[in-house]
Amino acid sequence: VQLQASGGGPVQAGGSLRLSCVASGYSHDIATMGWYRQAPGQERALVAFVHSSGRTKYADSVQGRFTISRDNAKNTAYLQMNSLKPEDSAVYYCYAIYGAYSRTDWGQGTLVTVSS
Repeated sequence: VQLQASGGGPVQAGGSLRLSCVASGYSHDIATMGWYRQAPGQERALVAFVHSSGRTKYADSVQGRFTISRDNAKNTAYLQMNSLKPEDSAVYYCYAIYGAYSRTDWGQGTLVTVSS
């Protein structure tokens, strides 16, 4: 699966951004789509994911501020990020888990910079 992420950029604290992740290729059997993020000097950490069943999971740090959704017809996942904080600044990576062997593929990162 090829994943194309977009939607990052600079934003002021309290603002909003929406990230998109479009899947192509072996995209008819994607179980899970989601986002990780990595800030400088830190490990990559889960932000949120959405399963094909509709089940979602969020990191505690974004619960209530971020919303992940998925349009299966468009093979696209979205991450709506509201009330952004400077500590949300990071490179955001989308990923997909698919196929009979639960393979994971990653998209290129998209940079989110939140200024105070």
